[in-house]
Amino acid sequence: MRNLIFAFACFLAAPALAKEPPIYVTRHYDTPAGERDPDLLPQGKARAEKLEKWFRGKKLKLIYVSDFKRSRQTAGPLAAARGITLETYDPRDTPAIVARARAAKAPVLIVGHSNTVPDIVAGLGAKRPAELAHENFGDLWKVSANTETHFRIERD
Repeated sequence: MRNLIFAFACFLAAPALAKEPPIYVTRHYDTPAGERDPDLLPQGKARAEKLEKWFRGKKLKLIYVSDFKRSRQTAGPLAAARGITLETYDPRDTPAIVARARAAKAPVLIVGHSNTVPDIVAGLGAKRPAELAHENFGDLWKVSANTETHFRIERD
């Protein structure tokens, strides 16, 4: 009987999980190595423009960025095109940004860093990506109902 009740509860919860809005996660785009708070390189700016184009036709309500120029510049073209004000978060507190994104109950984008993106994706319940090296730019994860889809934002 206990198994039957558990199965029924899972059946009732499944539609709610399927309707969970996607949370997108990307690392800031191309920057020079070794600088504390650099601007995006021209390649990073081109990739940020491509991100805006990639999101065309997709719903997006909020964009969370760390308080670093590279993070804000990565999301800037998308935010400007959508009229979305960037919201900052503390990249040292993964549980807090995961909770904020889930509480939004709307499609959101989180722009992170090489040392935070794998933990954010895993914190959302998806498979943890491999560690990101400095030159790993352009990856985008869509996490919904604890599954993830990986995309690549190419630059020109």
